[in-house]
Amino acid sequence: MCGIAGIFHYGTPKPVDPRRVERMADALAHRGPDGSGVWTAPGVGLGHRRLSIIDLAGSPQPMHSVDRRAVIVFNGEIYNYRALRAELEVGGARFHTGGDTEVILAAWQRWGPGCLERLDGMFAFALYDCERRQLFLARDRFGVKPLFLARLSDGSMAFASELKGLLAHPLLRRVADPLAVEDYMTWGYVPDHRSILKGVEKLPAGHFLLLEHGREPPPPRQWWDVSFEHRAKGSTADLSAELLHRLREGVTSRMVADVPLGAFLSGGVDSSSVVALMAEASRDPVRSCSIGFDVEAVDETGYARQVAELFATDHRERVVSPGDIVDLDRIAGIFDEPFADASALPTLRVCELARENVKVALSGDGADEALAGYRRQMFHHREEQARGFLPQALRGPVFGTLGKVWPKADWAPRGLRAKTTFLSLAESGAQGYARALAILDAPSRARLYGEGLLRERGDYRAENPLIALMETAPARSGLDAAQYADLKFWLPGDILTKVDRTSMAVGLEAREPLLDHRLVSFAASLPERQRIRGRQGKWLMKHTMERCLPRDILYRPKQGFVTPLAEWFRGPLAGTARGIAASERLVDSGWFDRRALARIAEQHISRQYDHGRVLWQLVMLDKSLAGLDLRG
Repeated sequence: MCGIAGIFHYGTPKPVDPRRVERMADALAHRGPDGSGVWTAPGVGLGHRRLSIIDLAGSPQPMHSVDRRAVIVFNGEIYNYRALRAELEVGGARFHTGGDTEVILAAWQRWGPGCLERLDGMFAFALYDCERRQLFLARDRFGVKPLFLARLSDGSMAFASELKGLLAHPLLRRVADPLAVEDYMTWGYVPDHRSILKGVEKLPAGHFLLLEHGREPPPPRQWWDVSFEHRAKGSTADLSAELLHRLREGVTSRMVADVPLGAFLSGGVDSSSVVALMAEASRDPVRSCSIGFDVEAVDETGYARQVAELFATDHRERVVSPGDIVDLDRIAGIFDEPFADASALPTLRVCELARENVKVALSGDGADEALAGYRRQMFHHREEQARGFLPQALRGPVFGTLGKVWPKADWAPRGLRAKTTFLSLAESGAQGYARALAILDAPSRARLYGEGLLRERGDYRAENPLIALMETAPARSGLDAAQYADLKFWLPGDILTKVDRTSMAVGLEAREPLLDHRLVSFAASLPERQRIRGRQGKWLMKHTMERCLPRDILYRPKQGFVTPLAEWFRGPLAGTARGIAASERLVDSGWFDRRALARIAEQHISRQYDHGRVLWQLVMLDKSLAGLDLRG
């Protein structure tokens, strides 16, 4: 796990200043505190910061191939590198190190871009082929590891693991993209199809880019995708056995490390399953850690403790309170772009706790997306069944009218909050799911925006890319399309961004065994009844793990990594909530209406409405824009 950065002149191959590449890489020192290196040649420069996990002393980067014809900087882990190495050696390849980086070099020389399909892992890398004078940029299947790109005015493309690496380049323009603000206010993060800065892009998950000197950069090419078009056949017992095999395969493959290894344990189904399978495969006690809250309603440490005792793990826990988020500037600085998933706070704290004893930690991320574990997926599944009975010509007028007149009741029990359901049923499945995912719908956003942002946004709506993704998904049903969107849109933009930045901020490598691509591909083939049954999402996984875990862990209501923002903004952070209406960056820019910001702060503090998530969005946007030092 590391940080990478570099410069490539796709026009005339001008000399690259190694000090410039070094500054870009050093901006990522937190990702790789164990070593650094820079390599330059006419028209290209590669920089690296290393976090040593495998072959601790023998794999410095940038690394050359044995024949010196290729050089690479690599961020991530290749879990099947030993098997690949053996295959390559049979074909005549030679190796000087014992790590996975050199295997990628040899795989490129044997198979070219086709090498990606053979790599089982999480990665973002830049490989320069000195003979072909090509730069090969690639990102893993799900986007576990990030890669930012920017074309610069001198005819070069700069790249880095985080935006702060690009910000170290003096030619990068620091102009915010108003469409990214629209995206952010809808989803709480800036999706992978956009960046907060104009001219900055993200290489999409499962894509590569092949650059050559003297040629304009082509568009990225997709090398992998998940498909929901096929259905697995077999009895529940057979499918359960296959799932268990895939779960074990994902966990054990990610337990390879030359440093201490542990696991995050929340007490939910996913992290508990990972710990259970780790304990099954390990001779030593699993090192587990969890974070709790000083608000009892959202604290899950009791469940985590129950699982830790069941598997005799070496368990540690810590409680988070409002005082832990005083340094909002640090949280904003970790992400560079505005990021409003409030579970980033406990995720950062659990990473800090884990790093005190281990250098690698396995997480439970990915199962909800792949196996239909989110409540919104279950609601969407039911809504799709209703859509199947009623034609659009009837649904639109009837449910649209009900949705408009029904009162919004965030305070009421879930069964009485029918407004969103009615509005969703009046729309297509893709439109309805976009509504379910959005923190703020389009009318609510418009009420907050100032004239400047409304003008610059024009006809664009943040929901449009998600709707298009679902409408063209390789899927057989509405549930398939929703899960596809979660894997392609939500997962890399929110979940994996959160885990990557918070873990890397403290020099910890986080691994996601439930995102093993073989496991996800199998999960995507499961019949809907094996994913959702009654009110249970992720049904087959829960059924399968009954052999290991108690029912009160498997079948209790899903809670997630919840942060008590609503209470904090009415207590210790009330002043912060009121302060957003005075923000020059949000108001004087013309992006937001001052009176609207003041109104939602007072409504929240007085308990008229719960605006906790929106207030957190605005606070983090303000902090992030300040950290970016925007210029005209």
